[in-house]
Amino acid sequence: CAGRAGPERGSRGGAAMDLFGDLRRMNKRQLYYQVLNFAMIVSSALMIWKGLIVVTGSESPIVVVLSGSMEPAFHRGDLLFLTNFHDDPIRAGEIVVFKVEGRDIPIVHRVIKVHEKGNGNIKFLTKGDNNEVDDRGLYKEGQNWLEKKDVVGRARGFLPYVGMVTIIMNDYPKFKYALLAVMGAYVLLKRES
Repeated sequence: CAGRAGPERGSRGGAAMDLFGDLRRMNKRQLYYQVLNFAMIVSSALMIWKGLIVVTGSESPIVVVLSGSMEPAFHRGDLLFLTNFHDDPIRAGEIVVFKVEGRDIPIVHRVIKVHEKGNGNIKFLTKGDNNEVDDRGLYKEGQNWLEKKDVVGRARGFLPYVGMVTIIMNDYPKFKYALLAVMGAYVLLKRES
């Protein structure tokens, strides 16, 4: 069995030395090729995301449920698929994702009351299935109803617990950066067979 002299691959310092050694052994053409591959992967992901935005009509076509306020319908970590076609009327019982002025994170809750005026304006009230009271306490001060402009999307489907990876990466930023570094190094150092 042939061996390799130097630091063991399992050690932290050894792995970093191997990474830099692999980079040094690549000629410029190979390195440019790997960087272009990485750029193509990133740009492809962005194009798919923008395409989903156009097809679904939602500024955020996929969201992760971050709390247990919608249990038992949705659990923390569920991945929701959204659409937001403005011609579709909002109805009581529908699950919407909305943004409130002053809050960065959208909220996933159910529409419990709808007010339709003669001029076509619609206002509605939301509530989490697992909450005791409606969402008026979550809206901006003085706001008692939501309008269509507040809606990011409407839930059309979901995958259970798939979004837990996102929650873990938000809760543990070091894990997120380590995962991104490993994925980036893999793409840059992966060689065609």
